[in-house]
Parts: sequence; structure tokens; C-alpha cells
Amino acid sequence: MAFLSDTLARVKPSPTVAMTQLAAELKAQGKDIIGLSAGEPDFDTPDNIKAAAIAAINANQTRYTAPDGIIELKQAICAKFARENGLSYEPSQISVSTGGKQVLYNAFIATLNPGDEVIIPAPYWVSYPDIVKLGQGTPVIIEGKPELGYKITADQLEAAITPQTKWFLFNSPSNPTGAGYSWAELKAITEVLMKHPHVWVMSDDMYEHLAYDGFEFCTPAQVEPALYERTLTVNGVSKAYAMTGWRIGYAGGPVALITAMRKVQSQSTNNPCTISQWAAVEALNGPQDFLAPRAEAFRRRRDLVCEKLNAIDGITCPVPEGAFYVYPSITGLLGKTSAAGRVIGDDEAFATALLEEQGVAVVFGAAFGLSANFRISYATSDAVLEEACARIAVFCDGLR
Repeated sequence: MAFLSDTLARVKPSPTVAMTQLAAELKAQGKDIIGLSAGEPDFDTPDNIKAAAIAAINANQTRYTAPDGIIELKQAICAKFARENGLSYEPSQISVSTGGKQVLYNAFIATLNPGDEVIIPAPYWVSYPDIVKLGQGTPVIIEGKPELGYKITADQLEAAITPQTKWFLFNSPSNPTGAGYSWAELKAITEVLMKHPHVWVMSDDMYEHLAYDGFEFCTPAQVEPALYERTLTVNGVSKAYAMTGWRIGYAGGPVALITAMRKVQSQSTNNPCTISQWAAVEALNGPQDFLAPRAEAFRRRRDLVCEKLNAIDGITCPVPEGAFYVYPSITGLLGKTSAAGRVIGDDEAFATALLEEQGVAVVFGAAFGLSANFRISYATSDAVLEEACARIAVFCDGLR
């Protein structure tokens, strides 16, 4: 339509949200659908966190707060960064937003000008390039190497940096692959960044607590303290604390950047939900003993899914270090025809046919910038995963 902005024309709706909505619509029609497209833990929000929210309501803590968060939550975030990441921040260096996505949006809107480049490793979270485009920046995509679990190398990063590069956007463990960068791998990346002082670093650490098999999480400003003054370290309570709908994300960074992000937020949403903020205070300050058992449950599910998928001819599924996703390759299935006569020309065709013929909702790899793959979220029960993998096997066995 003619009255819509040119900026809006540069972006597309989130494919993960679209696939989840489609699956929900089919389910509402009475169809037997297994949804593996949403990146959302199936665990409940812990009771102490829910109780803190109820207490906030009863105490009438329901009014506006500062645009980027209450001081009590900022103090809890500072304590978390010090305790878990060895990073020292003051409350003036903390931004609290309505989910991690808004943190990224605020930062890019506050800093990008037309022509500025943001380097993004692929596969990437579907929203990264579009948020950059909304900020009038230019995404520069580096493809991760399949033989390295879809991680990029320092040489690839070096080759991508130009005088127009403003940000390097980093995510470990990764959505969609679950790949995690070791200290040594991240050190090589930070050594490149140290040679280019005009490049800022945005580290999306949302899956920090979902790490397996002895993998030790680390974040860029922790690995290379000299990057601290040009790093925005992003996190939130959505994934580890099963608080996706509460919508609380946060970040630590230089005061000037945090101040600019506050200005953006003050003219968009203003403060995040007050009740959710008090719940997040309890999440960060309260008991953390449930994190390890939940991570172990996710690890078991990861092993189940990887074993089942790798037993299917034409599918290769790397075993990830963290998060709750797998990102199998379907290169061996391209060009085949499904039992219902659908040609599998690419991974989107695969995902569509799988949903329509076997009722399993996954997200196609092109949405994440690297094909031919699909993403499964294994944040659901073992029984559901068993059934889903069985249906995928039936679908693939029917390809000719």
C-alpha cells in the first residue's frame, strides 16, 4: 500500500511466529498437530517467582516505573553479571526492556545510520537482520561452517569487517543451532575485534544457562576485558526461568549507549510491565537450584532427538552444545517427492509438506539464513518428541 513506509518494506514478518500461528490454526481446526517451532520452555515459571508477582500486585506496585526499569531490578542484574560472568556494572549501565528483542531494537535504532553495517553469523535468529533493517542498517551475513557445528571462524570475521562496520552481533549458545563457542574459539574472535576499535559488540547471551556435556559458557567482554567499553551484553529471564510471556530482557553496557537506548524506549513502550519486573527481581536474586535439573532434562531430550533424526536416511543432525534446538541438514532429501506428491525443492517445501502430511511443525532453514536445514525446538516432553520424530521418519521414508 502506498502509504506504508519504505523502511517497513525492507522487513518481513517473523517466520517462527508465522509457523507457530499456522500450527495453532490447524490444531484449532481439529487436526493432530505437534508444534516444534516455538522457542519456548515447556516448564512452568517457578513458584517463588509467581509468588513475587502476586506480592507486587497486592502491594499495589502497579504504576509506571523509570523507562528502563526499577532500581531493584537493575541492582539484581548487576549482581547477576558479577556473580556469573565476572562483569562489573553499575545500575546506570543497565537497561531493562520488554523482552530481549526490544533490547536489540533499542540499541540498533539508537546507533545505526544508513550505510552502517552489522555483521551477523548465520544461521541466525530470524529477527536479527530485520531489526537491523528497521534501524536503516545493512546486515552483513557470514555463513557458519557445517563442519564446525555452524560456527564462524576468526578469519571469516576479519574478512567481513569494513570501515562501515558498526556492530558485530554474536549469539552463543545459538538460536537456531544450539552451537556454543568455547573460550578459545571466542578468544580468537575477540582478538580480531581488538584490531578494529570502530566495531562494537552485541552479545546475545539468552541461552547462557542451557549448556551441556561440560560446555562452559563465556561472553565476549568476559573473555577480552578490553572490549568492555564497546560491548552490549544482552540477556533476559525468558528461557532459563521459563518466563517467555513475562517479557523481561536486559543489557549491560556503556552509560552513553544505555542512555540513548533509554531515550528510544521512553518514546516507544516506556517501562516494561511493573509486575514482571518484580518477578524478575526474584528470578535473579532467588534460588537458582532448579536451573541444573532443567538443563539436564533438556540435555536428555537433545540426545533423544539427535539419535532419532540421525537414524533417518537423508538427515544429518549435529549434536549442539546448548540451547534447546537442533538444526538438521536435509541436503540428502532435496529433489525428492513426498507421498502426497509434493516436490521437496528446498527446506521451506520440506517444512510445509511435513506439516501438511504428518502434522509436525518445524521452521525451515532459509528463515535462519542457511539452507538446506530445519529447526526443531525440543522444549517439550519426551513422549511428544518420540512421536514427532516417528512422524518425521515416516515422512522421510515416504520420499521418492
